[in-house]
Amino acid sequence: MPNPLIGVFYHWLGGLSSASFYVPYRGVRGWNWEVLWLTGGLFSWLVAPWLFAGVMTHDLTGVLAQVPAHTAGLCVLFGALWGFGGLTYGLTMRYLGLSLGMAVVLGLCTVFGTLIPPIVQGEFSAKLLDTTSGRVILGGLLVTLAGIVVVAAAGARKNAAPGGSETADAVAEFDFRKGVGVAIFSGIMSSCFAFGLFAGEPVRALSAAAGTGPLWTGLPVLCLVMFGGLLTNALWCAALIVRHHSAGQWLGRAGAATAERPALARNYLLAGLGGTLWYFQFFFYTMGESQMGRLGFSSWTLHMASIIIFGTLWGFAFREWRGTPRAVQATVWAGIALLVGATIVIGYGNSLA
Repeated sequence: MPNPLIGVFYHWLGGLSSASFYVPYRGVRGWNWEVLWLTGGLFSWLVAPWLFAGVMTHDLTGVLAQVPAHTAGLCVLFGALWGFGGLTYGLTMRYLGLSLGMAVVLGLCTVFGTLIPPIVQGEFSAKLLDTTSGRVILGGLLVTLAGIVVVAAAGARKNAAPGGSETADAVAEFDFRKGVGVAIFSGIMSSCFAFGLFAGEPVRALSAAAGTGPLWTGLPVLCLVMFGGLLTNALWCAALIVRHHSAGQWLGRAGAATAERPALARNYLLAGLGGTLWYFQFFFYTMGESQMGRLGFSSWTLHMASIIIFGTLWGFAFREWRGTPRAVQATVWAGIALLVGATIVIGYGNSLA
């Protein structure tokens, strides 16, 4: 029987994984961005999804062979669209830092990814407006958006504050205007992942029929959606590798953009760790969603809120808020408090259902 409180815990684990994936990437030296992103991405979009789905589910290849072409195509298509969001998500981290970048991107991702599935199903009123549990969850979504606005506003104030110039030390390529533009695009496209999971419901049913437990039936869907993400990211990174002549960095050669020779063992280890953490956000997401009952679409809100919470904490750990006034930092903590409260409200709303 679903347990929303356990589901919230799983979503927090997923949020922690997502917020932490870029931390190992910061330790990579001598690799261009495209080399790093593609190396880590192979673990995120190919190795980890098939490895964990193969271990945790029954008859993975048999299940996927039964998936209708239309369903598989939609999963891959939405994954490819999500891939554009993933590409620009990495750029957002470069321009805005972990805390502010995640707040802007995931704010838009929260709205689109949470509300559009029930709207498409024609169940928005039945699930959100006509029941007590739905209205509680809708209230939790509004609290989430309020928390996101507060965190983003704090980031804007940080940029304008007298001490905000120190941001350039913590975020080497900080550019507020460019970063916000990239973040808006990334947030809209990243929400396509939620649509891919929605399109993959028939795959869940096939996996359950093959004997897979309810906690793991979402893993085969990830194989399809994340393969779509691989296609987009691989094509873009390949184009950049050709342009920058950076393929030799995989073999330890210095690239045109950096004279530093890569430390290969360290780089591969850190890229693999970061890529696997990126995958684990969705690994735990599918586990959490399985515990949220018939209002599982609210999982997307919980997931986004937890990512922002942990991303902001990492931002403080890396001194991205150093030198900003105490009032600005207090605003950030107020935003985090709202987000934590929102996860409790949404979890309670699911328990009512």
